Amino acid sequence: MNIQKGDQKFFLGEDEQYPKAVITYGFSDDGDVVINHTEVSDDLRGQGVAGKLVEEVVNYAREEGKKVNPVCPYAKNKMERTPEYRDILVQ
Repeated sequence: MNIQKGDQKFFLGEDEQYPKAVITYGFSDDGDVVINHTEVSDDLRGQGVAGKLVEEVVNYAREEGKKVNPVCPYAKNKMERTPEYRDILVQ
């Protein structure tokens, strides 16, 4: 799985503008990473792609010394259910 970093996103596919899977984020006033959208194409669903995208954002936030605020329902659920992510989750 070749996940690439784009402009405030991580994506899968050849073209950042038309990705096969994508997770987008921004930043809060406090500097936290805010995950706002996760989308996976039908042909990639059920393969753990969305979870890998969340993992990429978590790794990025850790490298930058930031917390993550998942506004996206999928990312919020994934992060709350994953014990390894709780330390970086905005409370």
